[in-house]
Amino acid sequence: MRTQQIVLAAIEQDLKAAGLPPLGWYDVLWELTQATEGKLRPYEIEERTLLAQHNLSRLLDRMEKAGLVHREIFSEDGRGRWVVITEAGSAMRIRMWAVYASALQCHVGDKLDDAQAGQLAELLALLSRKS
Repeated sequence: MRTQQIVLAAIEQDLKAAGLPPLGWYDVLWELTQATEGKLRPYEIEERTLLAQHNLSRLLDRMEKAGLVHREIFSEDGRGRWVVITEAGSAMRIRMWAVYASALQCHVGDKLDDAQAGQLAELLALLSRKS
């Protein structure tokens, strides 16, 4: 847990130094990019990320205000909403990835040789499997 906190804090600092939003924004933009038609329901974003519902709602408000996403009415249920990535959101995800990828390399990749990286990936895959 301590290692996770150290690495994430370093990555967040690199994003901040580059004048970019926090890592949680990247996670949402990535999931929307991967989704069919670039849109998901909020509960789908919650399921695919580590963001709690109450945090996600506020995060989506900030991302919408920044023009990175917008909400659309879910036609089958007027109470529901889609969260849709905008062109600006797609561009921001690409900008963030450049810094994020470099930060991952610096804070993780440069500290492991290829064998260690492979071993770590295998171990994390084992731990992340559902019983």
